[in-house]
Amino acid sequence: MRGVAIEEAGSALWITLQRPPLNVLDLHTLRALHAVAEPLAGRRDLHAVVFRSGIEGTFSAGADVAEHSRELAPEMLSAFHGLVRLLHALPQPTVAAVDGRCLGAGCELALFCDVVLATRRSTFGQPEIDLACFPPVAAAWLARISPRAAFEMVLGGAPISAAEAAAAGLITRVVDDAERAAADWVARLSRKSTAALALARRALRTGSSGTFEDDLARLEALYVAEVLPTDDAAEGVAAFLEKRPPSWRNR
Repeated sequence: MRGVAIEEAGSALWITLQRPPLNVLDLHTLRALHAVAEPLAGRRDLHAVVFRSGIEGTFSAGADVAEHSRELAPEMLSAFHGLVRLLHALPQPTVAAVDGRCLGAGCELALFCDVVLATRRSTFGQPEIDLACFPPVAAAWLARISPRAAFEMVLGGAPISAAEAAAAGLITRVVDDAERAAADWVARLSRKSTAALALARRALRTGSSGTFEDDLARLEALYVAEVLPTDDAAEGVAAFLEKRPPSWRNR
């Protein structure tokens, strides 16, 4: 698949960006990523989806600048935002393993993941303002998780270090080896019920859409209507009370 390689390992789907020299996310690559992500909604056996780069020193330099033209930009935005919407709705937690430059749409893709692990040499940036435009996903998503950092990155355009990104709450952790840290996360998630992971992920991603009281009431309803009826919720309680390891059925 052009620009993208996939591998299933450790109960996760590993998606590797592989478009030399800079993993530019052109329309062909975005469509390939969409084709990989679309079937994942029905995969109860997967505990995580991991994004990484197959190119030394670069996660992604972002979208193809040539596709920012008036003629091509609507199609490019539709393809990228369609991919982001798919990722937002996935049942599996998403993990980004970043080592090196992470810019533009590549930065949006990485920071949109649930867990973001970056090496010390990594940098994150949204340089779209220097093209007299702005990144819609970053403006919508980063403002939810770190408003001040969102203003700095989107208005200023200059990249920030992994340490600065971690301090701002944009990434999960700075690590020595991003892929090894991602594998550790996959191993941790693989011990959980995929049914529970899917519902917890949905709760976290939709939990801040109104007032606290409204959000809490909605999530309480989700818990009662969809968590409690699962086989795994009953098994988790039974295993704890019987002092034995749980045997998940992932439903």
